Amino acid sequence: MKAYYRMLAEVRYNPAMLRPNVRRLILSAMMAVCCFPAWSQTNPIRFHIRLSPEAAKAPVSGRLLVFLAPFDPAADEIVPGSGRDAHSVFIAARDVQSLAPGSTVEVNPDEMAYPAPFSTRPSADYQVMTLLDVNHDYAYAGSSPGDLRSPALSLSTIDPARVGTIDLNLTIRVPVPKIELPLGSEMLDFTSPALSAFWGRPIHMRGVIVLPPSYSKDPERAYPAVYWTQGFGGKLEDIAKSPAAGYSKGMATGKLPEMIYVMLDQSCAGGTHEFADSVNNGPWGKALTTELIPYLESKYRIEAKPGSRFLTGHSSGGWAALWLQVAYPEVFGGSWPISPDPGDFRDFTGPNLRPDSLTNFYRNAEGRPFMLVREKDKAGQYKDFQSIEDFAHQERVLGDYGGQMASFEWVFSPRGPDGRPQPLFNRDSGEVDPEVAKYWARYDVAQVLRENADRLRPLLANKIHLTVGTVDTYHLDGPAHLLEQTAKELNIPMQFTFVPGRDHNSVLQGGLIEQIAAEMEAVAHPKAK
Repeated sequence: MKAYYRMLAEVRYNPAMLRPNVRRLILSAMMAVCCFPAWSQTNPIRFHIRLSPEAAKAPVSGRLLVFLAPFDPAADEIVPGSGRDAHSVFIAARDVQSLAPGSTVEVNPDEMAYPAPFSTRPSADYQVMTLLDVNHDYAYAGSSPGDLRSPALSLSTIDPARVGTIDLNLTIRVPVPKIELPLGSEMLDFTSPALSAFWGRPIHMRGVIVLPPSYSKDPERAYPAVYWTQGFGGKLEDIAKSPAAGYSKGMATGKLPEMIYVMLDQSCAGGTHEFADSVNNGPWGKALTTELIPYLESKYRIEAKPGSRFLTGHSSGGWAALWLQVAYPEVFGGSWPISPDPGDFRDFTGPNLRPDSLTNFYRNAEGRPFMLVREKDKAGQYKDFQSIEDFAHQERVLGDYGGQMASFEWVFSPRGPDGRPQPLFNRDSGEVDPEVAKYWARYDVAQVLRENADRLRPLLANKIHLTVGTVDTYHLDGPAHLLEQTAKELNIPMQFTFVPGRDHNSVLQGGLIEQIAAEMEAVAHPKAK
């Protein structure tokens, strides 16, 4: 190689060298470079993705995602990992506009990638899949109706640093799921005037109404109502399939007292609206309390009084249940939040978001990363496996809409000049915007209690019953302890239960649902002493 470059230099400075035999020598040298061994002209992994005409009849747009995962013969679809498995699935993304049927788009998985460029992965057996997120909601709940994807393709012993181009075909359209209601349940679909005015188009409040077994048999009887909200990532079909069926069966078997369960879908374009009035999502709290509840109490035999209206939910649904009780204390008779998102922003799963004591969103004052996901290791011990920074970077690749961090901003942030919520923190550095954090404080339940203690003390006394595990997966036991401390300092009686050894989901075991329902029944229909 060095001899070749020396020859070129000599030709440049000595035209006499351009004799025919020299020209042949130069040509031979150039051919030698072109035919150099394969290891010297490596091509990092790239993808050519074709939209099959069988899957789409018109051009489509959206966020194109590519997933690369270790080989799994049982996998029909590749989904992102989390916690201890967060780095098992590499994700690449690019936005596409008007991709025509039969046309192809190229994806460089070293540009927008998580957790690292694809070409950095070692030689191994892999599976790869691509998905076009046409609804821009993959970061919320994965594939949804209308999305297009390829089958999971097996790749035998490839080196991503050298394998070159791989062809993938978008051939599968995600179908609309069939919603099967449990016996005695009805779909809820209410068009909100307040939300429709905010958005300038009809906005529907949806859910499932679970009626008690005796509802059709005893036409004179009225029942308490439980307003239940789902956690982050939940969808209407999920509500019907699992919790609605569970409450229906619980009442049918006598394990739960008979009440009307209003199971609300709080998913929206930004993630979950949390039933909070927001400059970005609209007046969801107002719509619930002044429109939907009066409508339901006129349609169903519901005991239309605060002492028979109850709130509960898990995770983000737990925060909604907590917020609604504090924001509308005269509307509801009690709230039972389970593993709620932070109710005290001094510990927003690690960072302190109080405007007078802000920390970096990714690292504490000593530079140690805030950890977000706590899970069991192989020995059964709870350990931290994923930092907030890593979680936010994964979400950034999956898409700007619907992810957990973006969802918080859609609820809590002011609206920016571009019409979208202002980011709380810089996704690269973790630096928190103090003005945005100051705006967030109006949704800090602990701060709301501090600023309105005298008014709220009699209205909230013994109405909030919060339960969380001591090893909550997302460290939500920390803000719960701070909220308990705040309530004690303000002399507002609340009940906090920290279940030993239970995490974010296992806290729901052990008869908690039955206990909560019994406590609600005791409030609605106290027994004479």
